[in-house]
Amino acid sequence: NSRLYTRQLPEQPSRVCLWVSSVETGVECGIDSIVKPPSTSGEKRSAVFAEIQFEMAMSVGFRRVAAGVQHRGFHIAATHLSGSAKRTLPADGLSLGDFISNSSNNADKGECETELPSGKLPKQPRERLPPWLKRSIPDGDNFLRIKGSLRDLKLNTVCEEARCPNIGECWGGKEGTATATIMLMGDTCTRGCRFCAIKTNRAPPPLDPLEPANTAEAIVKWGLGYVVLTSVNRDDLPDGGSNHIAATVKEIKSRNPKLLVECLTPDFMGNVDQIHRVANSGLDVYAHNLETVERLQERVRDRRANYKQSLFVLTQAKAANPRLVTKTSLMLGMGETDDDILRVMEDLRKLDVDCLTFGQYMQPTKKHMRVKEYVTPEAFDKWAAKGKEMGFLYTASGPLVRSSYKAGEFFIGNILRERQKAAAAATAQAATA
Repeated sequence: NSRLYTRQLPEQPSRVCLWVSSVETGVECGIDSIVKPPSTSGEKRSAVFAEIQFEMAMSVGFRRVAAGVQHRGFHIAATHLSGSAKRTLPADGLSLGDFISNSSNNADKGECETELPSGKLPKQPRERLPPWLKRSIPDGDNFLRIKGSLRDLKLNTVCEEARCPNIGECWGGKEGTATATIMLMGDTCTRGCRFCAIKTNRAPPPLDPLEPANTAEAIVKWGLGYVVLTSVNRDDLPDGGSNHIAATVKEIKSRNPKLLVECLTPDFMGNVDQIHRVANSGLDVYAHNLETVERLQERVRDRRANYKQSLFVLTQAKAANPRLVTKTSLMLGMGETDDDILRVMEDLRKLDVDCLTFGQYMQPTKKHMRVKEYVTPEAFDKWAAKGKEMGFLYTASGPLVRSSYKAGEFFIGNILRERQKAAAAATAQAATA
């Protein structure tokens, strides 16, 4: 089989010689010749040339020929012929008449006429956003207040970088409940997952040494009881950024020991020392996301991330500090099946992971992977009930639920406070005994 590509009209003799040579060496299965016009204005001329190529190839003995026009990666015109009879090259050569055919001859040969489409090429339809996923434009005094304080302290948030649909609800809440998820170590990640809108670069800017103190200052100003810290992956750093994350947690706790801190961490490439460093920094909830089911990991995540490595991170966090609440999250609508999801839930329970969240994957830009399905609220309710049945401490499941989400933080915060009260009571009882 032979395939020829060209952007300019080649000289006819050179193409004839190639075809004749191919036939003489016994290549009879066919030829696929595509003309790539340099611009839209050249499409008509290229279509004519495609017909000439077609006739030339058939004249020298190819039994199957496809010749056509390609523009911007699409075949927009083509002529095809299939036949069993082999033609031989005339002894006196080819003439202009051999390259010009009329419609009746083409019909006898079984050839389709070349036609250029009118208008634009049809686009593959995209799934329309269902009504339960639509949100109002973020606004309000608290929204502007939080945005202003973040800019003043040069802090990044995953709310903005990942284009979270809940930003208006979280940032615009009442005083004492309005919050933002701080993204540590800059706004540029060393990995490139197909679902994520965060910028990527192999060599991001260096870390800001003032970020731990600035983060603690902002959080104290907001007057919160529960805060979530997340971060980009920094595979370019020897410690993966674990020292920076741990320093931020310690800075926050030094200013407000009662503040509950959740860290949504990278996988640190499975480095045990780095995982333990963050787990023992004083945080209350260690979160690391699986993102999707095991079967879709390679399609969805960066090649340096994988299912078993993420499970290992959650296991090591609990091993380093058994008092920690461990948490992970899955996005639905990527092509997973119910059996895939159930298998993940079973794996998590075996490892004693405490909290699980389910949310709808939403394509951030046209450059990212498409949504396979918009999962209904009823289906999310089913997974919430299943999580409770399987013994998860907390299962948040809904189209707009994210790994860092106010309602979940409130619930987990209450659990942690109850645990602290119970531990304090047990300590007091032991002291008086």
